[in-house]
Amino acid sequence: MNMDIRILHMVEGARNARGLAVIIDVFRAFSTACYVIGNGAREILCAGEVETAFRLKEEDPDRILIGERDERMVKGFQFGNSPAQVEHVDFSGKTVVQTTSAGTRGMVNATKASEILTGSFVNADAIVSYIRMRSPEIVSLVCMGYAAERPIEEDSLCAEYIRDRLKGREPDYERMTETIRNSSGRRFFLAGNQGHAPSTDFYLCLDINRFNFVLGARTVSPGILSLKPVYYVDKGQD
Repeated sequence: MNMDIRILHMVEGARNARGLAVIIDVFRAFSTACYVIGNGAREILCAGEVETAFRLKEEDPDRILIGERDERMVKGFQFGNSPAQVEHVDFSGKTVVQTTSAGTRGMVNATKASEILTGSFVNADAIVSYIRMRSPEIVSLVCMGYAAERPIEEDSLCAEYIRDRLKGREPDYERMTETIRNSSGRRFFLAGNQGHAPSTDFYLCLDINRFNFVLGARTVSPGILSLKPVYYVDKGQD
C-alpha cells in the first residue's frame, strides 16, 4: 500500500492536513465522542467556539452540550469532556454539541482535507481498516496536543499506532500505555484532579479498540461539523 502518511501537530497541522485527515485527541475529546455515539447519539455537532455551542443549543433546546475549557466543564453545559461522565448515559436519538480546547478546534481548521475522521485509541483499528479500504494517496495524522498548545504523548503515540498498523507493523501497545501513564497520563491520578479529570478517564480513553466504528465529519457551516459513524468493522475483521 503506497500511501504518503504524514504526522502533523496542533492547529497548524490541521490547517496543513491534506487527503484523508485523522484529527487525534485521545485525552479526551474523540474518546468521549465515541462513548457518546456508542450510547446511541444520532449526531455530534463539533463547534470550534463555546459561543457557537450555546447558539446551537438555543436553536434546538433538545441538544445536549458537552465540552471543556482548561479541562473543566463549561458553565451551562450538561457534561464535561469526560468519558466517565457519559459512559452510562443513554443518548438515544439525541444530537450532542461538543466543543473542546483541542480536538474540535482541529476539526474546524482542517479545511484543506478531502475527508476528516476523529482519532483515538478506542477505535484505532476501525480507523486503520477504513483507511485501508479508502486507500487515499495522502493520510494526514494530526496530533492536537495539550489544549492545542504543545505536543502530548498520547496523541503522538496514537498517530504512530495508526501509521504502524497501516504499514503492516504491530505496535507495542503495552509500552505505549506505560509511556502515557508515566508522562501526560499522570494528571489523571492526582487527587486534586479527580473532579474534572478522574483516573477512570485514563482507562476509558486507553481501552484499545472498544468501538468498531469510525466517526466521519461533514461541514455544516463555517466552524461547525457534524460527526456520524461512516464505517463499521465486522467482528473478526482485521
